[in-house]
Parts: sequence; C-alpha cells; structure tokens
Amino acid sequence: MSHKFQEGMIYHKRVSPKKHDFKYKFFMLDIDMNSFEELENKYFSKNSFNLFSFNTKDHFGESRDFRKNIKDLLKKYEIEETNKTRFITLPSIVGFVFNPISMLILFKEGKPNYMLAEVHNYNGGRIVYCVKLETKDNIHYKGIGEKDMYVSPFFESVGRYDFSLKYEEDNFSLGIVLFEKDIKMLTTTLVGKSLEFNESNVQRLFFRHFLLTILVVTRTIWQSLKLKLKGLKWNKPTEQDQVRRA
Repeated sequence: MSHKFQEGMIYHKRVSPKKHDFKYKFFMLDIDMNSFEELENKYFSKNSFNLFSFNTKDHFGESRDFRKNIKDLLKKYEIEETNKTRFITLPSIVGFVFNPISMLILFKEGKPNYMLAEVHNYNGGRIVYCVKLETKDNIHYKGIGEKDMYVSPFFESVGRYDFSLKYEEDNFSLGIVLFEKDIKMLTTTLVGKSLEFNESNVQRLFFRHFLLTILVVTRTIWQSLKLKLKGLKWNKPTEQDQVRRA
C-alpha cells in the first residue's frame, strides 16, 4: 500500500457537562514505515521546507532519525517491532503544523496490534499513550489509555480514553471517547478515505486544505469561547502539562 493520505471529516460531540458538537474537513498523512526513505516528491519533503513536509522534530524522540526514535519508543514500552508499521499524522503545511494527535500503528500478522497515540496540547505539552488493541471481528479494534495530560480547559487532566480503530486499504476511522470518573464526556471521530501519495494529490490537498493548521487553532479557540459562554468551568494546566513527555 505504501504511503497514503487519509481525507475526510472530524466530528466532536461533547456530552457533559454541556452538550456541544461540531465537525470540519480534515486530512492526514499515512506513512508506510517500510518505505520511509521514499517519503518525498516535488512538493513533499522530509525535514525541509515545501508545500507539505514531515519534520522529525515535531514528534517524539531526540534524534533526527525518525526510525531510531520509533525503535527507542518501542523499547521504552517493551513492544516488539513488527514487519508492518504505519504512522498517521498531519504534515507541516508551508512550514506550519499543529498535531492534536498522531498514531503509530503496529500490525501483527496483518492486523493492528498496538497503537501509540501521540497527543499535543496548546500549552507545549506532549504525551504518548500506549494502547493494546483487541478485536472480536478482525475489523474493529479497541483499546484503553489512561488520560494523564491537560488538553481542553473544560476537562480535567486525568480520565480515560476509549479508542476504537478501523484500518482498511481504502478507508480509516479513529474514535476516541473521553470518560471522567466513568462519566462519558466527549466523543471524537475521524473518518477518512485513502488517497494515493503522489504529486497530483499533494497539490490537490494543498489547495483544499492550505489553511488547515491555522483553522485547527482558530476553530479550537472559537469553540472554546462558545463553551465558555455556556458557563463551563475553565481549568488551568499544571507544569507537567506544559512539557514534552516521551
């Protein structure tokens, strides 16, 4: 399958303490780590400026060698390397990026086995959740991560994430449900269809989404203001929530 893009929609639905929902168009880069060296073309670069770029410094690890950073991360969580690994993330767009979530997905015997979810907040914080995936039908995969970082001012820094993943050749979906003290608070769903990684699609995606990085931030601020007007309590991050962990 090699590299792909996943283009689609993100849905947010807050259930408690106030109901609130919205959706917007989105896309992500889906990297085949077996072909990482080939992740370049006329309009897409690694660790240098272009319409789209993948920059190692935007993610976990200290090395400029992204493969090494993955090896170190797997060693930290005592996970064996597999012969199929994909990294799904938002690329840098003309030098700018903010990644709310990126996913390193490991496949065992062709099936998703682990997902390491890298989460960033707007306060300089970063954390990686190691999620063991289980399935009953070999289509839908589920796992749990214990929340341990401030993300939204309207939620606590701790809680539980229930992840659900569906990864097929032509489509992809990720669902995240946030619980606080076993109370369902928020559902987020990303649904995408696969596009081939080539110069034509890079150009098309650029013209459709060139303001995406700015919109991710401004939409968050706008939705936060609307929630504030609904009377929600505003929480503040701790020092730990403002550092890059993992």
